[in-house]
Parts: sequence; C-alpha cells; structure tokens
Amino acid sequence: MNTFRSNTLLDVKNIRKSFGDIPVLDGVNIELRRNEFVSLLGVSGSGKSTLFNIISGLLEPDEGKIFIEGADYTGKTGRVSYMYQKDLLLPWKKIIDNVSLPLVVRGESKKAAREKVAGYFKTFGLEGFEYKYPFQLSGGMRQRAALLRTWLFSRDIMLLDEPFGSLDAITKFKMQEWLTNVLSSIEASVLLITHDIEEAVFLSDRIYIMSDRPATIKEEIKINLARPRSRDIVTTGEFNAYKKHIYGLLL
Repeated sequence: MNTFRSNTLLDVKNIRKSFGDIPVLDGVNIELRRNEFVSLLGVSGSGKSTLFNIISGLLEPDEGKIFIEGADYTGKTGRVSYMYQKDLLLPWKKIIDNVSLPLVVRGESKKAAREKVAGYFKTFGLEGFEYKYPFQLSGGMRQRAALLRTWLFSRDIMLLDEPFGSLDAITKFKMQEWLTNVLSSIEASVLLITHDIEEAVFLSDRIYIMSDRPATIKEEIKINLARPRSRDIVTTGEFNAYKKHIYGLLL
C-alpha cells in the first residue's frame, strides 16, 4: 500500500527492470514534490531514460509501482509530459500551432487552442515568434517552444531528458538561467535527466545520484542554495563544494 503524502506529487517505488538477461534498474526509489526541481544524475547507460519511460507509462516495470497524487499510474500514459533532447517541433506548423498541439489533441478547436496559449508566449520569451516556423528560430528558441508545449500537456509534472544537451555552451548557460526564472512564474514540478554536474546543481532543489547499471540510488543530495540563482553562483565555494562531492560519487 502507498502512503500518500500531500506534498508528494510523484512517488516512484522500488522499480526493477531488465531487458532479457541484462538488469537495468535494481530497486529505484525517488519522489518529486510539488513545485520542486529534481535531477537524476548518472553515467551514460545507467538507466535514467529507462526510468523516465517507466514513469511516463511507455514501459512496464518488472517490479515496483508509479504513484501520482497517491493513485497507481504504473503502465498508464498521458498523465505526465515528457520532453526529449530534440525539440520534435513539426516543421510544417507555425510555432503557435506546435505549442497548442496538446490542447488540439484533447479536442479543442485550433482557434480556441491558439487563444489559450497566446498569453504564455511572453512568459516563455517567445513573444513575436507566434507565427514563425521552427526553421526560423534559433536552437534555444525552439527549445523554449518545446518546453512551453511540454508544460501545456501536463502542467504539474514535466520530465525533461537532457533538454539543453544539443545546445552550444553559451546558449546552454543562458537557457538554464532562463528556465529558473520561468519556473518561478508558473506552477510546475520538474524531473530532469542530465550528465552535467554543474547544470544539476544550478537548477535543482534535490539531486538523485544513480549508480552504474544495474542502477540504484547512491545518494540523495539536497541543494541548499538560495533562489533566484544567477550565473555568478557557479564560482562560489558552496557551489563548488557540491560539485566536488558529486564528482567523488560518480568517478
């Protein structure tokens, strides 16, 4: 039986998964609380994306359960939003229609969907780009559009799988800082996959360190850095103490 805690939105319980004779996840337990930013950090191939696929209902675990607001969502799709590294915008649709796609899929008219999403373009730094096509936007702007679409699909739980991994270093830094600002103005709980230790520390309230395959949770780290966070924080001693500790866990 799952004991539901009112501030816990997502509860991942004792997840085990193998593919044939290859064990990937070995009893993973994590939770995501309301309006919280949590990162999963681990080496490549440790099972982070497999865990996301299980949380989103795309894969069934061999053992364990996924609870959302206390209800069992194991193997059920459509409850959480999921953004991959690639923006996956439809090249033949204008940005406003790409963004409003979740509402249209749910049965709203194109006109009504456009009206509902238009007000969020300023919040997400996309004002003036509503009627552009994806090829007319920079990589960072396309990622902003993809993040807005992801949030509109499920406004409370967003799974982000290395959303800035394909961006150049300067654009990536700017996007990380932008994301911390936009999340302060919307209601969202975020679970992020990243290989970037600095990104995880900068963005997160908590970080789960995953072991190599078969993955378990090696450590949960609470990041006690004041918000809002600016890029200057990455040179502070406290920030670098977190980085040093995490390097020690991963290397």
